[in-house]
Amino acid sequence: MTHREEEITAELVQELVRDQHPDLAGLPVRLGARGWDNQMWRLGDELAVRLAWATDRADALLRKEVTWLPTLAPHLPLPVPVPQRIGTPSDRFPRCWLVTTWVPGVPADRHPVTRATDAAHSLAAFLTALHQPAPTGAPTGGSRGGPLTDHTGGFTAALTDATERGLIPDPDAVRAVWHDAVTAPGWTGPLCWLHADLHPANVLTTDGTLCGVIDFGDLSAGDPAYDLAAGWLLLPDDGIDHFLAAYRPAPDTATIRRARGWALARALGGILIGDAGVHHRAGGKPSWGPPAHAAMRRLTRHHR
Repeated sequence: MTHREEEITAELVQELVRDQHPDLAGLPVRLGARGWDNQMWRLGDELAVRLAWATDRADALLRKEVTWLPTLAPHLPLPVPVPQRIGTPSDRFPRCWLVTTWVPGVPADRHPVTRATDAAHSLAAFLTALHQPAPTGAPTGGSRGGPLTDHTGGFTAALTDATERGLIPDPDAVRAVWHDAVTAPGWTGPLCWLHADLHPANVLTTDGTLCGVIDFGDLSAGDPAYDLAAGWLLLPDDGIDHFLAAYRPAPDTATIRRARGWALARALGGILIGDAGVHHRAGGKPSWGPPAHAAMRRLTRHHR
């Protein structure tokens, strides 16, 4: 994956909008946020321009949002960025880009949830609404939302790396949670719509609770346990039980076990990415470390 930050400036965004959507050209442009795959530039007060700065899969992810998100968004109880226009590749910028609605808020990796009960109910309502059986032709997530057992090799390698870096105080407790998760019965229900990337940087907060969900590039159909992992990644300790009690249909024990495994894998990835950011390695994001460590403590607390 190649990041080319220097290619995207306010001037470039203004030129792209003027060339392809001239009726929007008079709106001011300013940087909104830089994500893992994309940059968001504010376009006036209500819109944003989303441009992919990672080249590997950018067009496919953006086109997926254009195809599916306008249909799903009206049924979701939290604001999400709805595509309004699509920009096509050109000499100025070689990839697709979007004009979407702007969702205000601060990513939860920077402003964590503090109102646990309120956020738990908001997250449960959002996932209850989203986790409907996906239609024929819906994208599949590949490794996301598939069998958890397929990830044992990658998980083991990541745990070894994190342990060698001194980032995991009790690797045996981590292994115990993982073993419990991968030995749980698999999902036998219909493939459901998944956000498939509900880590703290993709969930927005205000006043200590949730106010929006962004980045639907990994939208896909699969096992809802993958998204339920967000409860451990986003909520304080006293929010998990409220979240699981409010989600419908009530998850069975096997689904909760798998969700804990997915949460463990996502937390481990966040710990490694956060450490890379602290040590200035490519792709590192320091703000991912604290919520990932907190999630790891929640997940392993009863296995020590």
